[in-house]
Amino acid sequence: EALRAGRRPLHRLLLAEGVRPNTLIEEVVSLAHKRGCPVEERPRSDLARLAHTREHQGLVLEAGPYPYVALDEIVATAGPQALVLLLDRLQDPQNVGTLLRTAEAVGVQGILLPEHEAVAVTPAVVRASAGACEHLPIARVNNLVRAMARLKETGIWVLGLEKDPRAILYTEADWVRPVAVVVGSEGTGLRRLVRERCDGLVYLPMSGRVGSLNAAVAGSVILYEIWRRRGWAGPITAPEPAGPSGRVRNPPPATERRKR
Repeated sequence: EALRAGRRPLHRLLLAEGVRPNTLIEEVVSLAHKRGCPVEERPRSDLARLAHTREHQGLVLEAGPYPYVALDEIVATAGPQALVLLLDRLQDPQNVGTLLRTAEAVGVQGILLPEHEAVAVTPAVVRASAGACEHLPIARVNNLVRAMARLKETGIWVLGLEKDPRAILYTEADWVRPVAVVVGSEGTGLRRLVRERCDGLVYLPMSGRVGSLNAAVAGSVILYEIWRRRGWAGPITAPEPAGPSGRVRNPPPATERRKR
C-alpha cells in the first residue's frame, strides 16, 4: 500500500533470497520499479532483523516517516459531505489501526490524532490497518478541542460517541450533514472538555452484560451507519449458485432463509 499510495520517500525494497515468486511479490516489485525504488535481495535473517519479526512474507520496504498533513489541508478538502474522524487519546495500536482501516473503506476524508497521550501512526498501527493508513490524510494536532472549534467554524457538526444522559441513539442522528465523529479512549471514553465541546453525543444500544464495546468496534459501527445513511453502500451481492455438493457457497441472509 505504501508503494501504491506513493506518499512516502522510498529508499529500497528488500526481497528475501530464495523467496518463491507469486502475484503479490511480482506486483510489489513492479510498483517499486515504477516508483524508482531500488530492489535488493538479502538473506531472510536480514529482513527479520529490519522488520523486528520473522513474519515479513519475504518483503521489507525501507521508507521515510509517515507523511502527516496539516489540519487546514483536511478542512480545505472536506467538502459539503465532510466526514472526519477524531480519536481522543486512543493508545492501543490495534484499535487505531482497525479504525483507520474502516475509515479508508467508507471514505473518511481526514483523521485527527492528538500529539500527546495518544498513539501515532507507528509501524504497529500501519500493520493493524493493513496499509490503509497510507491512503488517508492524517493530522496530528496539539489541542483536539481547538481543532474541533476549527472544524465547527467551517460548518462541520461534531458528534461524540459516548454513553451519556444527553446522548441520542446513533440511528437518530443527522449523519447527512457535514460531520466529525469523536471516538474516546479505550478506558475512560471522551475527556470532559472534549465531551462538553461536542455539538451532540450519540450512543450504541446494548443488551448484554458487558458495559461497553471495544473502541474500534463502536467507531466502525458509527462510520458504517454514516456511509449507509448517505447512500454510498452498494447493492448486496446475490447468493452464488449451488456447487457440485448441492450446498450454496454464499448462502442468503438468515432473514431470507426464514422467509423461505
